[in-house]
Amino acid sequence: MYLKEQLGGHPLKKVDQKEPVNQEKAAQSLYEERRAEKKAANKIVYWIIGILLALVVIIGFMGYRYVQVSLKPYDTKAKQEITVRIPNGSTNKQIAAILQDKKLIRSAPVFNYYVKTHNFSDFQAGYHVLKQSMGLDKIISNLQKEGTPTRPRDVKGKLLVKEGVTLEEIAAEVGKQTKFSKAAFIKQANDKQFLASLEKKYPALLSSTMAQKDVRYHLEGYLFPATYEVYKDSTLKEIITEIVSTMDQKMQPYYATIKDKKLTVQQTLTLASLVEREGVTAVDRQKIAGVFFNRLDIDMPIQSDISVMYALNTHKTHLYNKDTKVDSPYNLYINKGYGPGPFNSPSLQSVTAVLNPADRDQNYLYFVANLKTGKVYYSRTFEQHNDTTDSIED
Repeated sequence: MYLKEQLGGHPLKKVDQKEPVNQEKAAQSLYEERRAEKKAANKIVYWIIGILLALVVIIGFMGYRYVQVSLKPYDTKAKQEITVRIPNGSTNKQIAAILQDKKLIRSAPVFNYYVKTHNFSDFQAGYHVLKQSMGLDKIISNLQKEGTPTRPRDVKGKLLVKEGVTLEEIAAEVGKQTKFSKAAFIKQANDKQFLASLEKKYPALLSSTMAQKDVRYHLEGYLFPATYEVYKDSTLKEIITEIVSTMDQKMQPYYATIKDKKLTVQQTLTLASLVEREGVTAVDRQKIAGVFFNRLDIDMPIQSDISVMYALNTHKTHLYNKDTKVDSPYNLYINKGYGPGPFNSPSLQSVTAVLNPADRDQNYLYFVANLKTGKVYYSRTFEQHNDTTDSIED
């Protein structure tokens, strides 16, 4: 009772000895919970950073691969030529856009970056002919060269004029390799106004053939053997003019010598066309030219089988006596002199052989070739010639 009264009449509160222990556990639990949350948050951060780093690596690798691929040719197997026009004052970016549009490069930004990092400059305006198989360095090198003011012509194909072929054989090749027919080529080659215009352009070359009568084709022998490009918009006049122009260029070094030897271009090319078909080696062609000049000097017919076949307008392996009597100014078995003109398109080697004949002082008048060995035998008399021929045949 005393105690109760001392405390104000209130009973003593019973003290719970376990309460401090529970608070410590709660704090510890909260700490562990926060620690776990922080650890989980850190894991998330690490994952995010890892993913970002992986993305950076992937993007970097993909970017590197993209650049490397973009530096390569658009198509390594492409052969077609592509014409691009670079306007005056074009920037590198504009040039890159043009090239990408034409599918000559894979990436305009990469091209522009490549140009900047390598300090390339001096790109030239005008038309440039490029290919998809070119790498960036080759394209840049071409663009640094002077462009043409007009668009280059598109090549359609090539025309091969072989040595020793006739105008009609060339016309047949034109019929095969171009859009023009054989008949159209021959008609154009015989057009009087066209021939007159050619003679005006190339008088040193064509004046002697245009002055000659009884000529089958005035351009026979004047179509230089070579390979010529034919364009989509080429005309027959352009094709023939280019071939004749090439002949004139090749003959320029010989005009003075021809004049000094008191020959005409027509006579020179006539003998050259015979030498072309009669001889194979340069030495034999010079010797055969010497034989022909020796015959001409004594007013003897040249007597070439090539002239007879041209007169017959056919090719024969063997000629008969009736063939050698064919009535034609081109038949040099029965007609003396040079005849109307050339029998085919000779090579320059045959032209030089005519202008530099060999062994004239040997007075050879005949020759015969061993068709098996190719060796040519020369004789001074007809009897010697017959004996040599008989021995070869045996």
